[in-house]
Amino acid sequence: MKEISWEEFAQVELRAGTVIAVEDFPEARKPAYKITADFGGEIGIRRSSAQVTDLYTRDELVGRQILGVVNFPVKRIGPMQSEFLVCGFYREDGAVVLAVPERQVPNGAKLG
Repeated sequence: MKEISWEEFAQVELRAGTVIAVEDFPEARKPAYKITADFGGEIGIRRSSAQVTDLYTRDELVGRQILGVVNFPVKRIGPMQSEFLVCGFYREDGAVVLAVPERQVPNGAKLG
């Protein structure tokens, strides 16, 4: 495992956001959703895709706070532009468990 400095870690914008919309993403190579999240006034509304269909329904995700990296470059995933990285943990079976704040925090709050 490569060690990084505190300054390098501080450059990663890991922010809390609230999922405001979830759509199916049938064009994705692996089952995924299109997720729209509100990261607060400074960052705003962002879209991404996430392969979280094994453990979460669309209805379960709407209104839930998640963690996202918001300072990666925009990445094209099939027909959509991914504007943030949804954070989660892979289980042994390949399912993704979302990384989430343990309690409600303001949208846009930075992990640090």
